[in-house]
Amino acid sequence: MTRPAKEPLRILAPNPSALTGPGTNSFLIGRDHVAVIDPGPDDPAHLAAIVAAAQGRISHIFVTHAHRDHSGGAARLAAMTGAPILAFGDALAGRSPVMQRLAGQGLVGGGEGLDHDFRPDRTLRDGETVSTPDWALTALHTPGHSGGHLCLAWGDQIFTGDVVMGWSSSIISPPDGDLADYMRSLDRLAGLAPRRLLPAHGAPVDDPAGRIAELAAHRRARSAQILAALRDGPDDAPGLARRIYDVPPDLLPAATRNVLAHLIALSTLGAAVADGDLSATTRFSA
Repeated sequence: MTRPAKEPLRILAPNPSALTGPGTNSFLIGRDHVAVIDPGPDDPAHLAAIVAAAQGRISHIFVTHAHRDHSGGAARLAAMTGAPILAFGDALAGRSPVMQRLAGQGLVGGGEGLDHDFRPDRTLRDGETVSTPDWALTALHTPGHSGGHLCLAWGDQIFTGDVVMGWSSSIISPPDGDLADYMRSLDRLAGLAPRRLLPAHGAPVDDPAGRIAELAAHRRARSAQILAALRDGPDDAPGLARRIYDVPPDLLPAATRNVLAHLIALSTLGAAVADGDLSATTRFSA
C-alpha cells in the first residue's frame, strides 16, 4: 500500500441505501500490521478487496458496533486472515439502565440491522489502547446510536462509526439507541477537539467542531418540534413522525424510531408524559 502514514485507506462496501448513504466505509491503517476498522457487510467481494489491499498483513479487525452493515463481514474476514475481532461487546452490550428496563418490558428495536450473531474475540474497555509498531488506536465508548458503540482515536483523528456520519444524522432506535447517551457522546467528541473525523458513512469531516455542533442542534430542534406538536394534542411516535417528517414512505419507520427516542428522553426529563408503559405505540402528552 502506498499512502501517507496518517492517511487511512478507505474501501467502500457495495451496500448503498437510504440508511447507509453511499455505503459502509471500511478503513485500513498500517503497513506491516494492518488494522481493519469496520469490515462492513458479509459481502465476499468486498472482503476480498480488503484482503487484497492489505496484502495479507491484517493483524486486527475492529468493529465500531454490532449492526450488520459494520459487523456482518467480521467473522468471515477473521476466518480468512486469522486476525482477532475487537469490539466493546456483543449486540446488546452497553445499553443504558433506561434502555435495559424498557427492553425488559418488551420494547424491541425497529429492524435497523442489529447483528445478534456478533461475538468479538476481545472486548475493549473505554480508554483502552491497542498498538503495534505501525499504529495505536484508543477505544472511546460512545453510546447513543447503539449501546456498545466505539469510536477509535488515531492520533488527532477519530474513526466515528455512526455517531458522526458525513452525509446524514444517525438513526437512534430504542432500546438499542439512546438519545441522552448520544448527546453525551457528541459532547465527548467535541471536547477531544480532533483535527478530523472519519465516519463509517460519507466523506471525512474536516470541520469536526462545526459538524458536531450541527448534529447536536438538529436533535435539540427535533425535540422542540415534537413538544410543539404535543401541545396541539397527545399522540404516539408513528403519528408524530407522520406529522413532522417530510420523508418518503420507506423512511417513515426509521423516522418513527427517532421520534420514539426523543419521546423517551423527553419523558425522562419530565417534558413529556407517557400514557402507560412505554412502547413503540405509547401515546404522549406535553
